[in-house]
Amino acid sequence: MDRERFEMVHRWSSAALLMVAIAGVTASGQNSKAKYRKSPAGYSDTPILPGQKWKVHDIDRPRPPVVTPGANAGSPPSDAIVLFDGKDLSKWVKQAKAGWKVENGYVEVVGGSGDLVTREKFGDIQLHVEWASPVEITGDSQWRGNSGILIMSRYEIQVLDSYNNRTYADGQAAAIYGQWPPLVNASRKPGEWQTYDIIFEKPRFEAGKLAQPAYVTVIHNGVVAQHHQKIIGQMAHRIVKPYEPHPVEEPLALQDHDTPVRYRNIWVRRM
Repeated sequence: MDRERFEMVHRWSSAALLMVAIAGVTASGQNSKAKYRKSPAGYSDTPILPGQKWKVHDIDRPRPPVVTPGANAGSPPSDAIVLFDGKDLSKWVKQAKAGWKVENGYVEVVGGSGDLVTREKFGDIQLHVEWASPVEITGDSQWRGNSGILIMSRYEIQVLDSYNNRTYADGQAAAIYGQWPPLVNASRKPGEWQTYDIIFEKPRFEAGKLAQPAYVTVIHNGVVAQHHQKIIGQMAHRIVKPYEPHPVEEPLALQDHDTPVRYRNIWVRRM
């Protein structure tokens, strides 16, 4: 067989194989239509779960409420309370006349203005906060983009530029300030936006005494930095400040530490 005829036969064979493959896929697609299958929505003849009043797969157990997730990562879900959407501070109380400044979708600390405090009060919460430290570095250690998230106005998750910044371990970004260092340093470079996702369980008091301490989980830029960590007491500098009885809900606050830290996209869910 000459070369020209060989190549022609080869092309015909390849085309035929391709048509067979396509036909097979089509037939497979037609034959793979799944049969609709039904499953019980629950049971009433199963054992009681230990420590609960419900049976295993109990058909009468209330279903969780439906919550629509945010359209994008970090966007507030449908049941969230949006505390700052980049437009105004109507959900906050300014502590001084100078105030924090709102521009370009973020709010920035103005030194000497005092802490920014929410009008609404909260207890057990899921909290999302995005923040950025200043690009310009004008100090070291605790003067590198320092602020803080004060849960119930007294339990602090530290905000700090911890990128290549030597400072005490329990004062780094995502630390429970003065108590527990973060498990890892997941900080981004100065000026880059960072995220905190915080799960907080409030302390419980009975007869004026601590019955159960507060616990917190912190995810910093998608990395677990605190894992259900027990909070020792109230935020303090260079001392241990024990718990003091307080109401079951208290305001959140963003700390004015006299450095121009920026915040955006702040929302909270009661749990």
